[in-house]
Amino acid sequence: MKVGIAGLGLIGGSLGKAYRSAGVTVYGQDIDPLTTQYALMAEAIDAELTDGNIRECDLILIAVTPVQAVKWFKENAEKISGQTVVIDCCGTKRYVCSHCFPVAAEHGLTYMGGHPMAGKERGGIKHSSDDLFRDAPFILVPEHADDMELLMKVKGMLMLAGFGRVGITTAEEHDRVIAFTSQMPHLVSNGFIKSDTALADSQMISAGSYQDFTRVAYLDEKMWSELFLENRDYLTKEIDGLIGELTRYRDAIEDGDRGRLEQLLAEGKKCKSAVLEKCGPAQINGERN
Repeated sequence: MKVGIAGLGLIGGSLGKAYRSAGVTVYGQDIDPLTTQYALMAEAIDAELTDGNIRECDLILIAVTPVQAVKWFKENAEKISGQTVVIDCCGTKRYVCSHCFPVAAEHGLTYMGGHPMAGKERGGIKHSSDDLFRDAPFILVPEHADDMELLMKVKGMLMLAGFGRVGITTAEEHDRVIAFTSQMPHLVSNGFIKSDTALADSQMISAGSYQDFTRVAYLDEKMWSELFLENRDYLTKEIDGLIGELTRYRDAIEDGDRGRLEQLLAEGKKCKSAVLEKCGPAQINGERN
């Protein structure tokens, strides 16, 4: 099996290392030639992905931002074999899928949207690792979800990189859910850490909750701003909902209304219990970014 990877940041670099650890030949390329050279030295890839070897790939993973992914696919579609499976690894799916499905159809290619649900606070190939995706979920967005033979084939390809399970959804549903499960934690954490208390006190009195809550505040502002804006409809709905809830807490605290505050806290605890009962801790903690 041969895998091609376009984009050698944290995700692309980790995919390369994971596949190479599984004995798969990996070709990779990055818009920055120095990153490609680093990937070769770090043994994240076997060789550069070029026009000469791109048709050899059984699987191509596009690990860049949505706009860049569409651009790359359009520019390279005619070079790709009809036997190759192409999957993007973008954090939102509506934009990239709506543009890439027609490109695939035009060139007779097999493409589906994808989202590897794992990450780290710090990006870049220097922070990549071959175990980043161990037991993590990979979400697929196929144009047609009834080709079970193809889906099982793709699942087998992804499992080689260490993914624990593969889920199927639509681009619309993916973006609706990801606004809450991924984008909101990053956004809220990033805003929370701006407190004067955090910036002024070098000796922070804190427990593990502070570290847990602020872990994802350190993010790539260029990548995440693109994802936030692309998903603005679902994300603003989640932001408005949180603002409403925080206002209820604030009002109860300002008014000294302990009964109301206890009710609000009990509501939150009940919701958490309901989520655990419905999904289980494994699914809730599936995304490690």
